Formats: sequence, C-alpha cells, structure tokens
Amino acid sequence: MTDPSAPPPGSALARLVEALGPDAGRKGPPPVERWNPAYCGEIDMRIAADGTWFYMGTPINRPALVRLFSTVLRKDPERYVLVTPVERVGIVVEDVPFLAVEMAVEGEGRGRQIAFRTNVDDVVQAGPDHPLRFERDAGGGVRPYVLIRGDLWARATRALALDLIALGEEETRDGEALFGVHVKDAFFPIAPASELSAS
Repeated sequence: MTDPSAPPPGSALARLVEALGPDAGRKGPPPVERWNPAYCGEIDMRIAADGTWFYMGTPINRPALVRLFSTVLRKDPERYVLVTPVERVGIVVEDVPFLAVEMAVEGEGRGRQIAFRTNVDDVVQAGPDHPLRFERDAGGGVRPYVLIRGDLWARATRALALDLIALGEEETRDGEALFGVHVKDAFFPIAPASELSAS
C-alpha cells in the first residue's frame, strides 16, 4: 500500500528528496548558503502562517519530510527557496517559515538565558547570534520572533508570546524609556514604555 503523504513519483517534491540523498537530515543542516544551482522556477509549496507546510494545496502530514525540507530552506533576496546541490525552487511563505513552540528560561535580568525549540525541532539560544524581534499585528498585539539561521525566523506561538512579554522590563536607551527583554547581556525592545503606560 502506498503512503498517501509520500511525494508523487516524478514530481518536483520527489526530485528534491532524491537530490538530497538517503543521509539527508541526519548530519545537521546542509550548507545551503554555499550551494548556488540554477533557479528552476516555483513549485506549488506553501508554508502557512500557522507553520503548516502544503504541497499542491494538501498539507504535508509527514513530520520527517517537513523537517527534511526545512533543512534546505533558504531566504534569497527575492524569495524563499528550497536548495539542493542541483536545483533551486521558489516557495511561498505566508509569514515566517517556523514556529517557536517551546521555550526554556533560566536566570533573570541581564544574565537570563532563553532557549527555543521550533516546530521542526531546531533548538536555538536567544542572544546576539539569535536575536529576538517584536512586531505589532493589525490589532495592536505583539508578535515575537527569534532568528533561527540565515535569514530564517520563527514566530512564537501565542502562549509563548505571552510568557516572553511577561519577562519584559523597562530600560532607558539613548534617553528613551523602552520596555523589552534582557537575554545574555543583550536587550531586545518590545515597545516604547510610553506606549504601554498610555494603553
């Protein structure tokens, strides 16, 4: 019996899996930043804002396949692409490619450490190499993001966003009072403190 979530034989998806070889995903992310194959156009793949990957309108329900593709995802200046040594194809990403689904916090204030796990099992420790950024959504809410690798970000789930904002403190930078989060001697502003006191 065939696996309904397996890539259709001969499809762009199947070609990508084949190009990555049997050991793909077992040795950490491949060096996609060093690969520069020809651009082969777009394939009908989309990463929805909730982190679900779709191929030809159908969710990819195999976590191992999603993790495999996540390791060859790259953000080029014009678009998101999946890259193998032999081809590069464009895909659609509605917001950012990953979700931060788990957070571990240790310590307080300037010595605080925060680690995140994504929906594709990347684990990073926030700080200068993996900065946080905070954006406002249309309703005025705050959406936190953490840099995973390259120019690939993960958005914190709503539950993690609330936990992260709860760690916020006020700090004055260049004469302006800001509300933000300290992590590993870095300070990541969420909003001007005046905006919070006015709300």
